Amino acid sequence: MARVTIKEIARRAGVSKGAVSYALNNQPGVSEATRARVLKVAAELEWVPNRAARQLSAARSETFGLVLARTAKTLGEEPFSMGFVGGVESVLARTSYALALQVVADLPAELATYRQWAAERRVDGVIVVDLRVEDPRIPLLRKVGLPAVLVGDPSLADGMACVWTDGTSAMNAAVEHVASLGHRAVARVAGTPEHGHVWIRDQAFTAASLRLGLDVQVVHTDFSAEEGATATRALMTANPRPTAIIYDNDLMAVAGLAVVQELGLRSPHDVTLVAWDDSTLCRHTHPTLTAMSHNIVGYGAEVMCRLLDLLDGARPQAHLYSTPLLIVRDSSGPPPP
Repeated sequence: MARVTIKEIARRAGVSKGAVSYALNNQPGVSEATRARVLKVAAELEWVPNRAARQLSAARSETFGLVLARTAKTLGEEPFSMGFVGGVESVLARTSYALALQVVADLPAELATYRQWAAERRVDGVIVVDLRVEDPRIPLLRKVGLPAVLVGDPSLADGMACVWTDGTSAMNAAVEHVASLGHRAVARVAGTPEHGHVWIRDQAFTAASLRLGLDVQVVHTDFSAEEGATATRALMTANPRPTAIIYDNDLMAVAGLAVVQELGLRSPHDVTLVAWDDSTLCRHTHPTLTAMSHNIVGYGAEVMCRLLDLLDGARPQAHLYSTPLLIVRDSSGPPPP
């Protein structure tokens, strides 16, 4: 397919080639309405900058990008994202680089952000979180030439640089923990099924449950406290109900514990609860929550270091950061008699 040119964008947008150049390079000289029209046409035509020309004409922006596709409310409540960003910033504080953090509503808006950043040379590289199975961001990032480090399993990264934690081993540890206590009716309040790490945990949970002969059920949610609470209420008012619940993050686990107590039940006497991520929240509940724990701040710092290495010419590789460890606390106990 022939490369889309500035001349073609100008013709479609009804402006001069100079106006297109100003708009695509985020320079003054055109109105905001014209700039928006040019960028819209460029996105529709899937225009990407000429890499050779870019290398000759542009210095580094000294900015990295991170797009989070979630609501501002979820972002404010979610310990993982804040800890991860804190880790990224801890590395950038030692450099001349800044972080461009963009919060968007959904995946299409995230894709549009990458196109705009590439067209405007806004960032030198990006961190990509919440990998999907057959993720559409991967071919786009290759097409627009944005260096990237993906946060997720190598099986999802299609050969791009990635940093990951071993979700399969961690899920095995969580399931084996509740089984060792004598639980046979086990539920999992999981995250969004489109997310690759949830997909990996789904497979691990199913395999471990079959191996251990457990009676299990899975409820997928959007990771929010509200949906975690709703799922827990449905599980704990069913007949029969599970005697152990494993959650895909700590926010849902804390919300689930509140529901258990609201129903007049107790943990671990009536139900064992296991959280994921192990933020401070898990250590300040009553009872304290058993959790799969890993260093989220360190995770963000490791990803940022790998992106800096990539810009310095390192070959894209998969880096295993850690395997989350089981931290047993007061919410773990045998099933009720």
